[in-house]
Amino acid sequence: MENFKMIAKTFFGFEEILAKELQLLGAQEVEQGVRMVSFKGDKGFMYKANLSLRTALKILKPIYFFKATNEQALYKGVSGVNWSKLINANQTFVIDATVHSEYFNHSEFVSQKCKDAIVDQFRERTGQRPSIDKVYPDLRINIHIDKDQVSVALDTSGNSLHQRGYRTATNIAPINEVLAAGILILSGWEGQGHFLDPMCGSGTFLAEAAMIACNIPANINRKEFAFEKWNDWDNELFESINDSLLKKVREFHYTIKGYDKAPSAVQKAKANIKNANLEDYITITEENFFDTEKTSQGKLHMVFNPPYDERLDIHMEEFYKNIGDTLKKNYPGTDAWFITANLEALKFVGLKPSRKIKLFNASLEARLVKYEMYEGSKRTKFAVKYNQENSSEINNS
Repeated sequence: MENFKMIAKTFFGFEEILAKELQLLGAQEVEQGVRMVSFKGDKGFMYKANLSLRTALKILKPIYFFKATNEQALYKGVSGVNWSKLINANQTFVIDATVHSEYFNHSEFVSQKCKDAIVDQFRERTGQRPSIDKVYPDLRINIHIDKDQVSVALDTSGNSLHQRGYRTATNIAPINEVLAAGILILSGWEGQGHFLDPMCGSGTFLAEAAMIACNIPANINRKEFAFEKWNDWDNELFESINDSLLKKVREFHYTIKGYDKAPSAVQKAKANIKNANLEDYITITEENFFDTEKTSQGKLHMVFNPPYDERLDIHMEEFYKNIGDTLKKNYPGTDAWFITANLEALKFVGLKPSRKIKLFNASLEARLVKYEMYEGSKRTKFAVKYNQENSSEINNS
């Protein structure tokens, strides 16, 4: 099979970790862009990328490029593709357009003009035309216009890859699965210890953490990918790749726990974890984080998405102060990470973050912050390290 170029779309701030994912998976010619990473692979790798990538939102397959500064040039350019090789007259398609151009102002207009070009080509050649289906199309086409550069691509994924297939029950503003996976990877989570999400909501961090720890493919529970409707769909190849990925699943020997003070959230999280077939790795209980303390031995890895006043009626200053107090008093030996779009709220935590990463939660600018809770005081920790180093020097002299 021949290699071809593909583009993996992602969130701002995830380009580097997505590029690393692709390299580890075996992609060739990996190059980072803005909210995207380009790479090369064959048809089998296209299947593998969709099944495996945790931080990709979509995988696009570019098929044609041209320049256009007006609607006539756009129509002519799209007509340059032989669409009968990709779709039959009795099938359906849809066009998604993204426009960053002074020549084209509206993505809807671009979609309509491209649709006309495709439909007219079929009418002229066959007397028939494919129909539009925005929900379950046989072919999803992506048009991207940057200034006068037009890229025509096939959407290999279909629905966004954050739709893993396991989350059927959600709470208010649940965190996107790709965003959750990216945060976990940025936090350094690889399954190397105990894990806790103390405000677990519908359980997204828990499910993604377990899949990372066990090397379970991110989209193994997904029911469908767009390429399954393509004319060159190879079910045997897909099943072979699926089976080879499952053979790489590994054991996990620590605990993954989730707390939430809302009984309804606990119920939904448990349902989602069951859907993902991860009940053996995850425990969820009804707890108020502010009344809990660390129960595991050794380093604890904590990641959570606390509510902020855009989503929930809370007293911001008191709530974030309680986060800081609980971490400081009750969670020694913990690396605590959380994301918030309420940048003002971070001032009330009362702890100095050791890391701060700019991300976006939907359209909201957010910060992913890390707080390191040491066993004993930080000063004591460094004093012990200093004494050990000096002792070693004396013994060596």
